[in-house]
Amino acid sequence: MAVGSVVVEANKAAPPPPAQITAYVVFTCIMASSGGLMYGYDLVIAGGISIMDDFLLKFYPSVYMHKKNAQEDNYCRYNNQVFQLFSSSLYLAALISTFFASVVSKKLGRRVTLLGAAMFFIIGTVIGTAAENLAMIVTGRALLGCGIGFANQAVPVYLSEIAPPRIRGGLNILFGVYVTIGVVSGSIVNYFAAKVHPWRWRLSLGIAEIPALLLTLFTLVIVETPSSLIERGKHEQARDVLCRIRGTTEVSAELDELIEICRRPVVQGSRGHSWESFREFFCERRHRGAMVVACMLPFFQQVSGNDAILFYGIFLFKLAGFGDQASLYSAIIVGGCGLLSCLLTMLFIDRLGRRPFLLIGSALMASVLVILGSIFAATLRGDVRKFPLAQSVTEVVMVCIFVIGFGVSIGPLAWLIPGEILPQDVRSAGQSIAVFVNMLFKFIIAQTFLSMLCAFKFGIFFFFAGWSFVIATFTILFLPETKQVPLHKMETLWQDHWFWKQIVGPPSPVPPNSPML
Repeated sequence: MAVGSVVVEANKAAPPPPAQITAYVVFTCIMASSGGLMYGYDLVIAGGISIMDDFLLKFYPSVYMHKKNAQEDNYCRYNNQVFQLFSSSLYLAALISTFFASVVSKKLGRRVTLLGAAMFFIIGTVIGTAAENLAMIVTGRALLGCGIGFANQAVPVYLSEIAPPRIRGGLNILFGVYVTIGVVSGSIVNYFAAKVHPWRWRLSLGIAEIPALLLTLFTLVIVETPSSLIERGKHEQARDVLCRIRGTTEVSAELDELIEICRRPVVQGSRGHSWESFREFFCERRHRGAMVVACMLPFFQQVSGNDAILFYGIFLFKLAGFGDQASLYSAIIVGGCGLLSCLLTMLFIDRLGRRPFLLIGSALMASVLVILGSIFAATLRGDVRKFPLAQSVTEVVMVCIFVIGFGVSIGPLAWLIPGEILPQDVRSAGQSIAVFVNMLFKFIIAQTFLSMLCAFKFGIFFFFAGWSFVIATFTILFLPETKQVPLHKMETLWQDHWFWKQIVGPPSPVPPNSPML
C-alpha cells in the first residue's frame, strides 16, 4: 500500500511536459486553415457582381430596371426576394450539408471532409462561371455552399485537435485570417473585374478556382488529427502523428489521455455511431453548457451586423453616394482592416484570453452602429444620392472601426470557442450544429437584409447595435474562459462556473482500468 501511495504521489508530482510548439504543427495548421479562403471570397463576391449591370441584365433584368429608377427610395432600390436568393442560396446549402460533413468527419476523418469541401468548391465554381441561366447560377452557388458546410465543419475541429494548448487560440484564429484574406481578395478581384466588359462577373466567379485548388493540394499534404485516428481505432498511426506534430517521441501521456476520452461514450452506453452523437449532444446533461455556447456564439456572430455590412457593404457605400468603383475600393479598405484585426487577435488571444476580446469588440461594434444609424437618420432621406463629404468620410471610418471590433471578437471567436469546448465524443456533431446555426442565420440575414433595410431604414443599425449589448452580457454571465486549457480538461470549466455547475451535473465517470488513474 505504501509503495502504491509513493507511485501515485510521484505521478502527481511529475506531470507530463507541455506539448512542444513545432514548425511542423504550425505549417500544418496554416495549410488546413486555407479552407477559410473560399468562405471569405464568397462572402463578398456576390455583393460585388450584384451591382454589375452585365450580371443584372442577364439574370435579374427587373432588378436592373428597379436600380435605374431615379425616383426610387435609396433604402429600397435592391429589395427583391429572388435577387436576394442569389446570396442566400449559398448558406441554405451549407446549413444542410454540414450534417453530412459531420458523418464523413467521424467515419472517414477530418482530411477526407476537407477534400470533399475542395471538390464541391471546384465543381460549383465551374458551373457558376459557365452559367447561362438562373438555374445554373443558383446551382453553382448551392454547390459552393456544400463546400462551405464541409470546410467550416472540419477546419475549426482540425485546428483545435492538432494545436498545442498554449497557442491553440492563435492557430485557430488562422481560419479567421484566411476568411479575411478571402474577403480582401474578393474585393480586389471585384474592383478590377468590374472594368472587363462583358465578362466581369464570370471573371469574379472563375478566379475562385485558385483557392479551391490550393485547398485540394494542401489537404493531400497535411496529416490526420490524432483524435480522429484514435476515434477510428488507429492508435499506432495516432502515436506516429503525435510524434511528428509535437517534435518528440515522449507522447505516451497525451496519447493515453486521448484514448481515455474516446472510451467514455462506450462506458456511458453509446456505441459511437455518427448520428448517435447528435442525440448525445442534445440529450446528455454533461453537454448542456457546451451545447448552449456552441449554438449562441454562431447566432451572435450573425446578429452582430457584420455579415449584413459584408454582404451588402457595397450597397451601403452606394447609399452614401459613392460610385461603383469607389464602393469596391472602400470594400478593399474595410477588408484590410478586418485582416489587421484578425492578425492582432492571433498574436494576443492566448495571452489575454477570449472574454476580454469579446467585451472590447462588443463595445466597439455597438458604438459604431449607433453613430452610423444617427448619420443615416439625419442625412439619408427620400431620393438623396450623396452624403456631404464629412458624413461620407465618417461613415467609411466608422465601418472600418466596426470591422476591427468584429475581427477581434465574435468574428473569429465564434469559430474558435465551440471547437475548444466541445467534448471529443460529440465534437464532430457539435461543430456541425454550430455551423448549422451560423449558416441558418446567415441565410436569414442574406435573404432578408435588403427587405429589412427597406422597412427599418436607418433603424437597422440600432437593431444590430442592441445585439452587441446582448453579446457582452452573455460573455460576462455565461461564457467560461478557455485560454490555454487542454481539450481533455474543458469539462472542469463547467464544474467550476457559478451557473453551469448547477446545469451539467457531476463530472463524467472514468473507467476503472483507465491509464489516467
